[in-house]
Amino acid sequence: MSIHQIKPHLLVVGGTGFIGYHLALKAMKKGWKVTSISINKPKKNRCINGVKYLRININNFQKLKKKLTSSYDYVVNLGGYVNHTSYDKGGEKLTRSHFIGVVNLIKVISKKKISKFIQVGSCAEYGEAKAPQKESYENSPISPYAIAKLASTKFLLMLFYTNRFPVCVIRFFQVYGPAQDQNRILPKIIQGCLKNKKVPVSKGDQIRDFCYIDDAVSAIFLALKSKKSNGEIFNIGLGVPIKIKSAVKRIHKIIGKGHIQFGKIKYREDENMSVYPNIKKARTKLKWKPKFSFNQGIKIVINSYK
Repeated sequence: MSIHQIKPHLLVVGGTGFIGYHLALKAMKKGWKVTSISINKPKKNRCINGVKYLRININNFQKLKKKLTSSYDYVVNLGGYVNHTSYDKGGEKLTRSHFIGVVNLIKVISKKKISKFIQVGSCAEYGEAKAPQKESYENSPISPYAIAKLASTKFLLMLFYTNRFPVCVIRFFQVYGPAQDQNRILPKIIQGCLKNKKVPVSKGDQIRDFCYIDDAVSAIFLALKSKKSNGEIFNIGLGVPIKIKSAVKRIHKIIGKGHIQFGKIKYREDENMSVYPNIKKARTKLKWKPKFSFNQGIKIVINSYK
């Protein structure tokens, strides 16, 4: 078999999650070999033929070492879950699990010769930083989850500077698309409207940026292939800020039914009201740009529910 016929092997940590599913699906379509590790089995609508699914908790180093016996060309870490709980309500455990999971992965993976490790960070790492958030900003995280993500970023970049470990950090801003978990804001709004129900939301004055899943996945593949991405952090989003209120109204207008109840839900304590990225760095260094406007993306998602 010639070198050109060898399939790249992608390890997706958190491959049963929303972004992990779409990433694995795209890799399979490219003819790649894909292994997923997660705590849970994939849901029926996220199970992909040909993907090797391993159930491992990355916080358990011994099991991770025992089960991750293959060689991988690329690793994308989407492990963990978004949770903005406070420190005294379980935040300490959350912080520890996110960070230790990354350390354990590196202890196992660094002994294999990988071409790229992508850490999917979070826009929450910026904390109260003023929008549009830039990669060069001083971070000021305000939740245990954000602290855990930032600690992982700092740890991995330290490995790049000291060991030339081929790592890149991607910070997504509000990724959405088909097959997303129902507890996220856009699926909640869409489902409520389609069922013609009352839909309680906040006042909706938060300014956010919504990135369609295909654009998010394309950024990951560009970062995997680019040598210029080593040691770098990239913001990935649409780059077009929109008020939650406006996004909700657009969904309601497209669907044509449902009863939106603005102001029924309180804002999260210490919530940053303006979170949207400067995406110039990704455009310049990765030659990446989003292709889907919010209207285009949200229509695809709405149709996926019908």
